[in-house]
Amino acid sequence: MRLLDRLERKFRPYAVPNLTLVIIMGQTLAYILGQANPRIYGQMVLLPQLVLEGQVWRLGSFCFATDPEMNLFFFVIAMWVFNLLGSALEQTWGTVRYNLYLLSGYIATVTVAFIYPDQEATTAFIGMSVFLAFAQLYPNFVFYMMFILPVKVRWLALLNWIGLSFVLIGGDMQARLSALAAIANFLLFFGREIVQRVRSKGRHMQRRAEIAAEIGKPKHECVVCGATDKSDSTLEFRYCSKCEGALCYCENHLRDHDHVGSVEA
Repeated sequence: MRLLDRLERKFRPYAVPNLTLVIIMGQTLAYILGQANPRIYGQMVLLPQLVLEGQVWRLGSFCFATDPEMNLFFFVIAMWVFNLLGSALEQTWGTVRYNLYLLSGYIATVTVAFIYPDQEATTAFIGMSVFLAFAQLYPNFVFYMMFILPVKVRWLALLNWIGLSFVLIGGDMQARLSALAAIANFLLFFGREIVQRVRSKGRHMQRRAEIAAEIGKPKHECVVCGATDKSDSTLEFRYCSKCEGALCYCENHLRDHDHVGSVEA
């Protein structure tokens, strides 16, 4: 049984239905409170050093922490997009597997955060992993940028992958680990499928190359002069019944050649 299947069976009693809506409600409340008191945000974000000093609520509150300086319009758009992505994933996978996807992203993010306990951690990378999962499942879904320009989600995901690649190549160690944490749950859920797809494409390309090579080969080739039906389409070719091995000869050498084998002429 696959690892995900085993985890799903064990986690099923604890799964939270409509988890996307729960997160949106929590982030909306945090945003409203942040407008009234901007210091709320600083009390919610994950700072592992403060967690070690006793502020353990940050392990949960950072999932809802929302920058109060974010424009209301962009906040509403962000919540709408997250609801679209998360609801689609939960409907496709089911409640348990969707919960596991977010939980694995959460665990990876918190683990990296405690490697650098004096640095602030957010759920930005977890949100990115949700977007990448949606793009993997629905690559042809269309977003309208600025409500006008249609763009397939696969291209937006490609931009995210390019950005992650730059972080993995050129970022400092903390940035690299954060990027790896962002895609850890994605690789857990899609890694096997991606590997199988790459192998399948590799076999398909190999087979196409073999077919192309076969098509390029001549069907008939004279064993005397080397002429083929590709080099001279006007020539006729025959196989000598008196030669061992069914050797092929062009019309110029069919009756004028030494027979091969111990067969009497």
